[in-house]
Amino acid sequence: MTDNPLKVGVLVGSVRTGRFADKISQWFVSEAGRRDDMEIHVIDLSEPALVEELKLNLEPLGTPGEAPNLAARIDGLDAYVVITPEYNHGYPASLKLAIDYVYSEWRAKPVGFVSYGGMAGGHRAVEQLRQVFAELHAVTLRDTVSFHNAWEKFDDEGRPLDLDGSSKAASVLLDQLAWWGVTLREGRAARPYGG
Repeated sequence: MTDNPLKVGVLVGSVRTGRFADKISQWFVSEAGRRDDMEIHVIDLSEPALVEELKLNLEPLGTPGEAPNLAARIDGLDAYVVITPEYNHGYPASLKLAIDYVYSEWRAKPVGFVSYGGMAGGHRAVEQLRQVFAELHAVTLRDTVSFHNAWEKFDDEGRPLDLDGSSKAASVLLDQLAWWGVTLREGRAARPYGG
């Protein structure tokens, strides 16, 4: 591992029972874990503590700033990869809630996407998320990893059937994330981002 690895948060955005996100996230975390320039931190929105903090059980909602544990976890990272399904041509409400509960901690940091879904492979969800993260002053990466009809693209052990192609796509995403992550981390250290 390098002396100052990039701290990358992998945000798992689905909280549905029986979700496919587990296969996607386990594969992606395994791919990212092979790098010696990154330290991977999984933030799974289905973690009981986050479910309670974000009130994902649909109790009356709080306001931004009322999720101090999530905010601290987001703040301590240099870059993020959001794993999102596409539900009804959009991204999950749980993901929107988590993003909105945190604000300044996202600023001047890169965000990459791994998406999955039906025929569109989650691309419509990603395009909507780009708009949300732009408002938060985050930098979204051009290249994504996506799985069209994802449930048909993985074997019983949770590996993509096109392992080489999937690994190459993940490598491109992670290379871009490394460049932007280091560049923006150095930039924030040299000159704090005011937004």
